[in-house]
Amino acid sequence: MTQSHPRISKAVIPAAGLGTRFLPATKATPKEMLPVVDKPAIQYVVEEAVTAGLGDVLMVTGRNKRPLEDHFDRNYELESALQKKGDASRLAKVQESSDLAMIHYVRQGDPKGLGHAVLCAAPHVGNEPFAVLLGDDLIDPRDPLLQRMIEVQEQYGGSVIALMEVAPEQIHLYGCAAVESTEDGDVVKVGGLVEKPDAADAPSNYAIIGRYVLDPHIFGILRKTEPGRGGEIQLTDALQQLAEDEKVGGPVHGVVFKGRRYDTGDRGDYLRAIVRLACEREDLGPDFRTWLRSYVAEEM
Repeated sequence: MTQSHPRISKAVIPAAGLGTRFLPATKATPKEMLPVVDKPAIQYVVEEAVTAGLGDVLMVTGRNKRPLEDHFDRNYELESALQKKGDASRLAKVQESSDLAMIHYVRQGDPKGLGHAVLCAAPHVGNEPFAVLLGDDLIDPRDPLLQRMIEVQEQYGGSVIALMEVAPEQIHLYGCAAVESTEDGDVVKVGGLVEKPDAADAPSNYAIIGRYVLDPHIFGILRKTEPGRGGEIQLTDALQQLAEDEKVGGPVHGVVFKGRRYDTGDRGDYLRAIVRLACEREDLGPDFRTWLRSYVAEEM
């Protein structure tokens, strides 16, 4: 039965990580600003939030993340130069990022993990459910995962996490959920979660990917959550408490995602994401696919 819950309007994007897997490229450039074809990865994430109706975006940043703010701000000198050249196409692309959403920023300060980064959003979010989008996961806009998660949260209340089936030998790279089926084929009830378990200890092969819709009670739990795996405050540990006690913050459900996801947090997957997206572009795809076939044929 559909219930009435507060409408979600805010998105939180943690962006304080150091990007050590991409050194030396990320020594002076935030990992979120690495280009995926011709847009920084972080812009895809903001666009996803806006498409889902979340025009109020808070980025949780850290030191050396000023380029994020600059990217979503106006650049009057560049815009003026493009106007004088009559380059309307590039001018529109430059202005697009600054017109996307109302974007706010807060610094995490100490890198204490994802749970701590989410906790930094508490003053901005207040007592409302909200979405969290991780910049390492790009979700294809043709597969509206976040919209579906918001629908599920409005139906069931509580919190909703995004899940994806992975090979058992890969589950140690993710948070993992113990689940029960529901009447909705793509929705499961989450009974427990564990962060990066060994394959033998994993309760399932349902991995948590970087999209969450969270009840604001998560903040109270995070304030009391002790550092867990890696010495960090884990969001998974706080969600485990919500799953154990539905009286505090409601139940936890998962949306099982079977669409197109591009993982830009790993160097190999980052390159594969660029190739896939470039191949699908109308302006780049035909020539790029022709070259790619030729290159693969020569190498084979």
